[in-house]
Amino acid sequence: MRDVLIYTFTAFGGPQAHLSVLLREFVHKRKYITEEELMELNALTQMLPGPSSTQVVVGIGYKVGKVPLAVMTFLVWIFPSAAIMCAAGIGYKSLSAGAHFTDIIRFIQPIAVGIVAYATYSFANRFLTSKLSIMLAVGSAIVTLILRTPYAFPLLILLGGIMSSALETRPQEDELRQKLFSNVNPNKISYFIGVLLFFAVLGTIINRTSPFSLPVRLFENFYRNGIMTFGGAQVLVPLMYTEFVALKHYLANTEFLAGYAIQQALPGPTFAFTSFVGSVTMANQGYTIAGQILGALVAVIGINMPGLILILFIVPFWEDLKKITRIRNSLSGINAVAVGFMFTAIFLLAKPMGLNWVSYLIVVLTFVLLKFTPVKTPLIIIAGVLIGWFL
Repeated sequence: MRDVLIYTFTAFGGPQAHLSVLLREFVHKRKYITEEELMELNALTQMLPGPSSTQVVVGIGYKVGKVPLAVMTFLVWIFPSAAIMCAAGIGYKSLSAGAHFTDIIRFIQPIAVGIVAYATYSFANRFLTSKLSIMLAVGSAIVTLILRTPYAFPLLILLGGIMSSALETRPQEDELRQKLFSNVNPNKISYFIGVLLFFAVLGTIINRTSPFSLPVRLFENFYRNGIMTFGGAQVLVPLMYTEFVALKHYLANTEFLAGYAIQQALPGPTFAFTSFVGSVTMANQGYTIAGQILGALVAVIGINMPGLILILFIVPFWEDLKKITRIRNSLSGINAVAVGFMFTAIFLLAKPMGLNWVSYLIVVLTFVLLKFTPVKTPLIIIAGVLIGWFL
């Protein structure tokens, strides 16, 4: 727990940088697991929805001390960043009331567009390697732009996985699949899907005037996003922007981007950004500080629960799972659809900029810095805030 706590306060730079720290501190120095086990855990998290960094460190906790230590690891890893982001959400209203606050963060939006554009480029370059993947990416972008409904996301993710698995997989040995699924506990699968359906139905039937209505609906929203977020925070942020800002208007554009800027400057899991989103959403609906804290808790638990359940559920029979080609091949279609979602987010993020050529210049500059220099995202965000402050 001491080592995880130190890791929490020193883990800057996203999943790739987090993995290098884990390799150095948890493998080479502490020898909690082997390098091969760490790489396999990382490969497994790339196949699962949810926060990859969180799933890797929780997987290490499971290997060292089974479920109790895994859960404790999760709490120590997520709590500091989530608490800071919750506090930022609670204090945001009074902070944004300042006369110069909008001017200070005015460069954050084009920087965010540049960051998402670079992430989209990286994902597209890595995952759009076939005609099928390109078609899935283009199709998902068009569908989400036309339909403008969050329920399109899980359906397109499912469709992409099914299509790539069906079209890119050669016939499998039935014996191998039977061996795998003989290890699967159907009750756990029922719990996993049942949580989503229960809160979706509860959010639909509960009276919208009830003080419990919004927290229930928020939990369903975040839990659903946790199920369909393949690719980590690079995909989560565009998805959340599309649903919570562009479609449901829970947050204003400036609120979302200000929270994103704060999170980028903090160590720890990027998924803790949801704490800010939940808190500000509740504040915008007139809830007190207690309600805002509840919103932050609902968001963090909802977004992380699917990934936490999956990593603890799958690690015990990963040796069988990784042999199933059909499961591996479904990932290419899922990632292609995710790239399409990211293209949609670029359009929605850039739309409020209008014809402001300075904003588009900043977008290009941000992309170039990330693509061709070692400058990291947090430094660009901080530089944008400082320039806004002094200008």
